[in-house]
Amino acid sequence: MSATWFDDPVVAAAGSTDPGAPLVVLLHGRGSHEREILSLASRLPVGPAYAAVRAPIAEGAGFAWFANRGIGRPLAESLAATTAWFRAWLDQVAPAGRPVMLIGFSGGAAFAGALLLQEPSRFAGAGILYGTLPFDAGIPAGPAQLAGTPVFVAQGEQDGVIPRELLERTWSYLLGDSGAPAYARRDPGGHGITVPTLVELGGWIQERLAFLDRRGPLSQPLGAATWADALDGCLSTRSGARPTVSWTIPQEQLTDTAPLELQERLLARLAALPGVTVRQSAISVPGAHGLMLGPTAAGPLDAFLVPPAGEFAHQHPGHDGSLHVALPLPLVAEAITKGWAQAHPLAGVRLTPGMVMIYGPRNEPELETVAGIVATAHAYATGSSA
Repeated sequence: MSATWFDDPVVAAAGSTDPGAPLVVLLHGRGSHEREILSLASRLPVGPAYAAVRAPIAEGAGFAWFANRGIGRPLAESLAATTAWFRAWLDQVAPAGRPVMLIGFSGGAAFAGALLLQEPSRFAGAGILYGTLPFDAGIPAGPAQLAGTPVFVAQGEQDGVIPRELLERTWSYLLGDSGAPAYARRDPGGHGITVPTLVELGGWIQERLAFLDRRGPLSQPLGAATWADALDGCLSTRSGARPTVSWTIPQEQLTDTAPLELQERLLARLAALPGVTVRQSAISVPGAHGLMLGPTAAGPLDAFLVPPAGEFAHQHPGHDGSLHVALPLPLVAEAITKGWAQAHPLAGVRLTPGMVMIYGPRNEPELETVAGIVATAHAYATGSSA
C-alpha cells in the first residue's frame, strides 16, 4: 500500500535504544527503501540511534520528486505538507535537547535540505549526499542562513541522475553564501555512495557529536556581541564577489588575494594588539603567522582556534593572505552576509564554532576593516568584548 501525506511514518531503526541518545535520521530518495538506507548504520559510528523514514509518496517517486526541475507552486505546497508531517513525528521521538542529524541521499537530500533550511537551529548537522537542495520550492535559501550548522556535502563528478546545474548550485550555496561550516568531497563516480565518502561521513558524524558532548549546545543569543571600536561598532559590506576558496583542507583563498605590502602592514598592526605575540601557527600551514595570547587571557574556550596555545587568529602565507579568526557566534553570520568571511569546514566539528576565514584586504579601506575584525576577535579572546 502506498503512503499518503497523512499516514503514520514507517520507520526502521538501528543502533542505540536509549531515548536520549543522539538521533541520526537517514532519508532515501525512493518510497519504500528505508531498509536499504538503514544498512548504512552498520558502517557509521556506534553510539547514536539511527532511524530511516519511508518517503510518504508512492513507490517509484518518493523524496526524489523534490529533486525535479520546474517544480513551482504545487510542489512547494506538497513539500510544506510533507515537512510538517515529518516534524510532527520528529518532535515526538526527539524532544528539545536531543541532538538530531539528518543524512539525505539523492531525493532524500532535497528533503533533508528543506528541513534544514526551514529551521537550522533544530538540527545538529546534515549530510546532503548526491542530491540537491530544494531550490524554487518556496523555502528561502539566503545569505548565512545555515551559519553555525555543520553540513557534509558529497557529489559524484559523473552523476547522471541529478541535473548538473542543480548540483553546482547546491555546491556553490553550501560552500559559500549559506554560511554553513561545509565539509565537502567530490567522487570520480556517479550517483552512488562510495566507500571513501561513507568513511569520511562516519568520522564527521562522530566528531560533530563528540564536540556537542564536550561543549554542549550553542547558547550565545543574537545581539550578545559587538564589533570593535575600530569599526565604530558597525561592519561595512565588502565590494565585489566572493573570492574562490579551496573546498579541501587546508582552507585557502585562491583568487583576489591581498597585495604582499598590505599583508605585511596588517600583520604589523595585529602584532601590536595588547598581549599578542606572533609565531608559527599551531594549527595552520608552515609560514602562517599565529597570533597568540598568554595563559591569563580571560576569554571563553570558543574564542580560540587552538586553546592550549592561546591562538585566537592566524594570517596565512603570502600566496594566500587570508586569515582565520574565532568570532562570537552572533557576529559570524553578519561577517558572512556582508562578504568578509567564509566558515571553516570543521567549525563546530573539530574546531570552535566561530572559526571563519577572513579574506585578505585588497586596498587601504579593506585593511582597516580586516584589522577591525581581528581586533574584535582579540577582544573576544581577552574577555573584553560586550
